[in-house]
Amino acid sequence: MAGPIVEARAIHKHFGHLHVLKGVDLKVAEKELVFLIGPSGSGKSTLLRCLNRLEDPSSGSVVVDGIDMLDAKTDINKARQRIGMVFQSFNLYPHMTALGNVALALRKVQGMSRAEAEAKAQRALERVHLADRADHYPLQLSGGQQQRVAIARAIALEPRVMLFDEPTSALDPELVGGVLAVMRELREDGMTMVVVSHEMGFAKAAADRVVFMADGAIVEEGEPRSIFADPQHARTRAFISQIERH
Repeated sequence: MAGPIVEARAIHKHFGHLHVLKGVDLKVAEKELVFLIGPSGSGKSTLLRCLNRLEDPSSGSVVVDGIDMLDAKTDINKARQRIGMVFQSFNLYPHMTALGNVALALRKVQGMSRAEAEAKAQRALERVHLADRADHYPLQLSGGQQQRVAIARAIALEPRVMLFDEPTSALDPELVGGVLAVMRELREDGMTMVVVSHEMGFAKAAADRVVFMADGAIVEEGEPRSIFADPQHARTRAFISQIERH
């Protein structure tokens, strides 16, 4: 069996005196959808940001698609092309159309001509069901549509892995479904995904594995069914019963 496409080992992260990650190990297989859950402040987003070096781990190792992300010789900008990231905020340029926002990354990062980049950007917008909004500016789009443009921008670069950091938490409830539907389609297309989110219904339905974090460490992990229906650890049980009540 092939090795994992993402492997983080013994990741520690300190922010001053704050010890945010305490020796976290995470492996993600190709085409796997791994869902990170846990209370606020448990280190989920920090772990995600360590995987693509938006945060530098204080110690440990991160290997993504065979690239040592912490090696000083690694071209981090080139390595990051393999790792798409979607944030809570959409970070779109307001003065550029949806097509322009997606094409910009292709031109700047991959050096494509405008025509080539726009053709590829259009295909990416089709994948997120926004081909008919290509010439709309962010302000003309709903929050859910803006987030789907952000997903299109990431997948246009053909990453090997997609990281999602609370992709729906800034959206009105009725707009969440469209974003989750696109994520589900990406998963069906075989995209490797690591997701931090409070969308537990989506975790139950779509995740291959759920990882529960608390206090900067992984407490428990397993198939969604076992984590949600039969958690083994008291911390996990307390968290699950709390979210089930809401």
